[in-house]
Amino acid sequence: MIGIIKYQAGNLASVSNALNRLGAAHFITDDHNELEKADGIIFPGVGHAGAAMDDLRSRDLDVWLKNTTKPVLGICLGMQLLYESSEEGDSNTLGLIPGELKKFDASKAKVPHMGWNQCKPNIDHPLLKGISEKQFLYYVHGYYAPICKNTLASCNYINDFTAVVAKDNFMGVQFHPEKSGQVGSLLLQNFADMVNIKSEINS
Repeated sequence: MIGIIKYQAGNLASVSNALNRLGAAHFITDDHNELEKADGIIFPGVGHAGAAMDDLRSRDLDVWLKNTTKPVLGICLGMQLLYESSEEGDSNTLGLIPGELKKFDASKAKVPHMGWNQCKPNIDHPLLKGISEKQFLYYVHGYYAPICKNTLASCNYINDFTAVVAKDNFMGVQFHPEKSGQVGSLLLQNFADMVNIKSEINS
């Protein structure tokens, strides 16, 4: 069972619909006691980093996320909030992955980065099973995570940036898999498969 974190910056309906299409059992909640019942967590997000963190703190979801050992998949802003900080509003974020989110240089191209782009897997990982650099995914973001040792796949817009990241039980994707057609569905299925495997091991 997958738990989707509900907060003001969550893009809940499209993520839930994507999981419904896969037949993946899930629920949506902002109650960390309910999230404890899930085998894996999806942490979606759109909007402003500072406002999103304020909302997470108001529900104690920031503390819960920092302490959970469940597999967590952050999407777009949800991925960005896994890092230490963001230039967006000089926000301190969750600090689960080292690094600071940077703003794209609008003097070099249109910002935000919006539309279909490729990602180049750098490291084999179950989340990226069956996904290649020939496939296109849907992006909408004005800030980016620099390339680091936790980068699983990169993308280029103005400069190279992290498209997929993983550290310990935390994973994140900068693109929107729920809006990325078959390849996005494959990534969500990969996450569901990882969650089910972990659940079976722990049962």
